Formats: sequence, structure tokens, C-alpha cells
Amino acid sequence: MAEAVDYKIIGERPVRPDGVDKVTGRAQYGADLSLPNTLIGSVLRSPHAHARIKSIDVTAALSMQGVYAAITSEDFASPDGEVGGEAAGSASDLAKNVMATDKVLYHGHAVAAIAASTKEIADLALDAIVVEYDVLEPVLDIDEAMKDTAPLLDPDCYTQNLPEKAEKPSNIASVMQLSGGNLEEGFAAADIIVEGEYNIPMAHQGYIEPHACTATVNEAGQATVWCCTQGHFEFRSMTAALLGMNIADLKFIASEIGGGFGGKTVVYLEPVAVLLSKIAGRPVKMTMSREEVFRATGPTSGTHCKVKVGAKKDGTLTAASAWLAYEAGAFAGAPMGPGAMCIFAPYKLENFFVEAFDVLVNKPKVAAYRAPGAPQSAHAMEIALDDLARELEMDPIDLRLKNAVQEGDQATYGPKFPRIGFKECLEAAKNHPNYKTALEEGTGRGVSAGFWFNVGMQSSAEVHVNENGTVTLVEGNPDIGGSRASMCIMASETLGIEYESIRAMIGDTESTGFSNVTGGSRTTFATGMAVVQACEDIIAQCKARAAVTWGVDEDQVEWQDGQAIPAPGVNADVKPLSLADIASQAHKTGGPLLGRASLNAQGPGPSFAVNICDLKVDQETGKVDVTAFTAIQDAGKAIHPDYVEGQMQGGTSQGLGWALNEEYIFDANGVMENAGFLDYRIPVASDLPMIDCHIVEVPNPTHPFGVRGVGETPIVTPLAAAANAVRDATGVRINDLPLSPPKILEALDGND
Repeated sequence: MAEAVDYKIIGERPVRPDGVDKVTGRAQYGADLSLPNTLIGSVLRSPHAHARIKSIDVTAALSMQGVYAAITSEDFASPDGEVGGEAAGSASDLAKNVMATDKVLYHGHAVAAIAASTKEIADLALDAIVVEYDVLEPVLDIDEAMKDTAPLLDPDCYTQNLPEKAEKPSNIASVMQLSGGNLEEGFAAADIIVEGEYNIPMAHQGYIEPHACTATVNEAGQATVWCCTQGHFEFRSMTAALLGMNIADLKFIASEIGGGFGGKTVVYLEPVAVLLSKIAGRPVKMTMSREEVFRATGPTSGTHCKVKVGAKKDGTLTAASAWLAYEAGAFAGAPMGPGAMCIFAPYKLENFFVEAFDVLVNKPKVAAYRAPGAPQSAHAMEIALDDLARELEMDPIDLRLKNAVQEGDQATYGPKFPRIGFKECLEAAKNHPNYKTALEEGTGRGVSAGFWFNVGMQSSAEVHVNENGTVTLVEGNPDIGGSRASMCIMASETLGIEYESIRAMIGDTESTGFSNVTGGSRTTFATGMAVVQACEDIIAQCKARAAVTWGVDEDQVEWQDGQAIPAPGVNADVKPLSLADIASQAHKTGGPLLGRASLNAQGPGPSFAVNICDLKVDQETGKVDVTAFTAIQDAGKAIHPDYVEGQMQGGTSQGLGWALNEEYIFDANGVMENAGFLDYRIPVASDLPMIDCHIVEVPNPTHPFGVRGVGETPIVTPLAAAANAVRDATGVRINDLPLSPPKILEALDGND
């Protein structure tokens, strides 16, 4: 693909089509729907982090006036096999997470649910449910959980992927290894070796909208569900599996979504609401409280990582090894795989070894969170590189430039890199004015780099041309970061018509073709590709209609600037036909114009980012103030630069929050002590500087417009950038997050 392409609309910054409804309050989010005769669904949750359920009695609750249904795990199907999508894993585990069976495995684990006419009656009914528990010792520390002597969460859990079949159960659900070259020889060739251990606690995605849904089941057993989701097709599949229903009997409608970041890729309420509605014979609405969101939905993994890196005096990396343990929460499925694949991916390494562990603990089952697993492993590697640069007395960007992967290099996770923009990002960082600015006294500067491989997966799109030539796009990916605008831009560029004449809508599971979840940084890449192909289908039809109208062959018609025109050399005395002209006469030339495409997109294009973080540490209080932050990232081609910058700024904000303040705090019994935004402190505007964004554009050759996914890479880098800046500001290395005032003061006091 050519470096410079003159586009008419791509790269512009038009107003987002959903903006007015959102700022005026008209947009319908998950909790906004109200159907006639709707009941309120509520969930009873475990007060224990680990306990055997001896009995559940819902009799008293059901006898209360205004209570229409009560369910436990016995009312669900017993699914086996796997569920796909971003929440891929055991269907049985998913069912047990939605409603506990024989054991509760974390504080807040659902054990029963009711449907009542009011919230007040629902709360009274929950109090009337009698549950008898046999309380067990919880295991909350990842290192303790890995010991042979630890209490077992699941006596049927035998570690997977070992060289030999495990002989006894363990809290280690699975292991994986990646290796290359000869590690021993690599370290022997090193002049300098650095190593360290790094701990990061669980953190939540922090979306502002709690989970919510409304379900109604008709007399034929067919259900309709409205919910806030990143993937309504996959929610449909999960719900069908958990309830033993035919997928064809389930219709899922995606509401507007108030944030997800990977946390809304798995069902919690939806199967419960459907089952309650089926029993009650009335619609059921369920909305989580903020406390429920924290206690019972997926945070990202806490981790314990060990990294060792060797290099020659000139900075050439000779070897690296990593040991990565990820908390899965109550059920297997921690993102150890992506973490292991990403940790060394930005660098040329002939000799390396990575070992990763998926570890069960009595905490909520983890879910995806922007580049799941990568921020934790990158934090360890990028700190080690910063320490290495200090040992070598080398500029930290120069060290990374010397070892940066480029096109044709073998990635440590397997394939050879196609065209990538990592070196361009590093060079942009080194030449950025913010990197050259002198630091104020007491301020430190940290640099880090990050990687995310991105995914393609399945997408569908349809293009409907109205009789006046305006266009409606229908696709199946909930819009989290402005994807409707991006789809309209790509359609406008392809069709050659005005952006303002195109509307995009998210179809429900019965009105558009299957699309995988909005996640994996795939939507603009994959669904955008489907939109382009659907538009190309329209163009082909328009050329055929023009050929019929003009009485010429189809190969004598071309499409240019939204019009059918005769090809050069064609002597027909005709005038160009616009899309509106062709649409207005479609009834005479074959009927309505409808373009469609479905695909399994390949070649998503890896993404790299580089961060520069300046911050000041108050030596007396330990408070950290970020004074400047520069985010640099390769977007391939920025379809709508505002939204690319928004992803970069959003990922930075979340990464800084995780680095400086955010953490799940549990007491000795496994009860989360800070389950609310008052005590779980996400960054607010006053905590952040203006985040400077620099978009690098090295086109991805597998996309018609060069797109690379941009949504996840921005969170990979800020953790280490902040940690390295604190080291620079204080002279003290703190390997564990968050870099909160107590932790910084403890480190400073220990350095006295």
C-alpha cells in the first residue's frame, strides 16, 4: 500500500452521529428501558469468599405477596463444552459463575435470584431466602494458592499443559511456555544482567454504567433481551447454553453502552432475567448496584511476575526470561496467554523463555480489560529495561531502538512481523518536544513501550440505499469508541458520497448478520472491512444498472466520485448517473439496492505504542502528580483522528489510575473493602494533565485503508512509564503497584 493516499473524508473529524442523543440524555442505555408490567429482578449473593452450600430454601420468599419467581442453580441447564468469544472457556464454569452450585467461590457470588413487583419487595424477599453454608478457608494470595498445601477451590482442577498428566488437583489451572534459542548461552554472553520481581493487584475496568438488562419471554418460549453488551451475538450464545435454549428462540438487542473495556463481554444477569421472566410470565428488569459491579463482575488479574534480562555493553539484548503468575479468580481463564505473548514481542530476542500460570483464588472471576494480560507483563519487562538502561548509562529510547523489531523479524510468540511501526513510534518519541523539555526540580521522567497483536474475527455488514440516494449501514458491533462514525467515513470514502448522507445502526441478532464481540481492537478493522466490501457490492450493482440504462456492457462503466461514468473510449452519449439517480430508478432496473458482506478478517496488524511520563512526587506525603504525558502510537491509518486520540487518552487515563491508585483490597476473609468509587479511586479530570497524542501512521497492508486496531495498546504502557518516572523522581525503585502515597512513603523511609 502506498505511503501517501489522498482521501476525501478519511482522516477528517466529522461530528459523531450519536453525540446529540448522548449529551441530551435521549440515548437509551441498559437500565433505561421500561416495559409494561415489568418486574424487578434481584440477586442474593454470598457473604463468604469460600463455602460449601448445604441448602437453599426459597419457600418463604415465594410466599410473599408481590414475589413472582425465585430461582437457584437447580433451575439452570448443566452445560458442557466451551463458549467462544472474548469470554471463551468452559460453559460449565460460566454457568457456575452466573449461579453458584455446590460451592460459593468468592464474596458476592450469586446463589439465588427473585423477581418481584418492586425493588423494596425484592429486597425483603432476598432477606427471606435461607442459605445454610459450611464456611471454608479462602485462598487469596497468588503465591499461597500455588502451593501444594493450599485449600482447593475445585477438587476436579488438574493442571493442564504439563509435560505429563497431573496426578493430583491443584489451584494452578494451566501453564504455558514460550521459548527460543539457548537461554543459558544467551545469559553467558551478557555483560550486564538485571532482574526483578513485580506485583500488581486486581483492578476493575471502571466503566460508569453498571450492568443492566430487561428480558421478556412469550408464550411460545421465545425470549427478547435488551442489555448493555459489547457483543450481543455472543451473549445470545452464552444464554442459550446456560438455559438449554435454541439460539433461534433468543433475540438480543444491544442498548447504548456506558463503557465496557472488556468487562461487558460475559453474561452475569441476562440468563437470570430470561429464566425469571419465563417463570413469572412477565418482563424482568435487572440492574446491578455499583457494589455488585465491584464484587461480582470481572476485574483483571492480579499478578506476580519475575523477569531477568541480559545485554551486552552496547545495549544489544542477549537473553530474557519471565515467570508470570496470573490470578484467574474463582474459575480458570486468566489472560496469561496474551501476557506471555506480549512481554518480549517488541524486541529482537534470539534467546528467551517464558513460563505463565493460570491460578485460581477466591476472588471474582476475571474478565478482559483492554489488552488483557499485557499491561502486567509489560510493566515487568519495561521496568527491567529501564534498570538496564541506567546500568548501561544509555538513553532508554536508544536502548529500545537498538533492539526494536521491524518487518521480517521473528516475533517471540511465533510469526514473522509484517509491516509495523514500532521504530517510527520510538523515533517520534525521541524527537518529540516533550522529551527534550528540561525537567523541573523534583520531577521524574519515565519511558515505556508496549505491544498488542490485535485480532480480526467475524463481522457482517449491510448497506441499504434509499430511493433518494441516502444510505443506511447495518452492522452488528455495539459502538463503544465511535465506530458508527468510522463506518460512515469508510462508506463515504468507498461510495464517493457525502458523509452526512449516511446513517449507521447496530442491528439486533435477528436483523443483521453475525458479528463477534466489540473487543480485541477489531471493530474498525474487521467490521470496517465488511462495510467496505458491502459498499463495493453496491458499486458493482450500480455499474450494472447504469450499463442497462445506457445500453452498454458493464465493463464500459466506471465509478468515480459517487457516480457511474462511461469508461474512457466509450462513445455513448450519456450523462453520469449519481447514486441518487440510480436509486430513484431502481424499481425499473432490478429492484432495491442492497449490498452485503460477511467475513472472517485476517491480518489485523500489530500495534505498538511509546509513552513519556513526567511526574512529581511529594517527598512528605508520597502523593504523585502527573505533570505531563505523551502517548505515541501507530494507528496504521487514523480513520477519525479524534477517536484514535480518544482511545489513546482513555487508555492512558486507565493505565495511570492502575499505576497510581487502583487496587482491590480484601480483608482476611476475602471481603472486598473498597467496593465503590469513593474508596476505589479512579482518576478524575483534576488528577490528569492534558495527554498529548502523536499518531504514527504506518499503513497495515491487509486493510483497504491501512487500519490497525488502536483500542488496547494505549493501556499497555502507562504502568511502567509511571513506575519509571517515580524511580527517576525519587531515586528509589518500587516494583509493586499501585504507587500510592503509603507505598511511596514506605519506600522513601526505607531508603533513608
